[in-house]
Amino acid sequence: MGKTAAVSKERTPRQVGAEMRGRATETSARELDRLIHERTRLGIVSALAVNDSLSFNELKGLLRTTDGNLSVHARKLEEAQYVACTKSFQGRMPKTEYRLTAAGRRALERYLSHMEAIIRATREG
Repeated sequence: MGKTAAVSKERTPRQVGAEMRGRATETSARELDRLIHERTRLGIVSALAVNDSLSFNELKGLLRTTDGNLSVHARKLEEAQYVACTKSFQGRMPKTEYRLTAAGRRALERYLSHMEAIIRATREG
């Protein structure tokens, strides 16, 4: 029988650290609120977090999106009760106003905390 080289299954501290950071990043990514994580919805929630309310047209201009795209994403946030929508008339023109709810603000805070944890874990690598 020929000699075979012994294969070490021990990992270096660097390998262990990288593996742990990978798990932390993976766990944090799984905890991300997928509803907010989508770019347009994150834009809506972020814009509303720094404004008491914004009209449909103001949001559309800020996010540089189409009527249909904004409408679909705003409705998803409304269904999740992250955003409240008020419809009224200004003269004869319909006006749609959005504001961030308390649940939406909490969801954004959780999302930002998770993103910060991912960034920290990545920078520690």
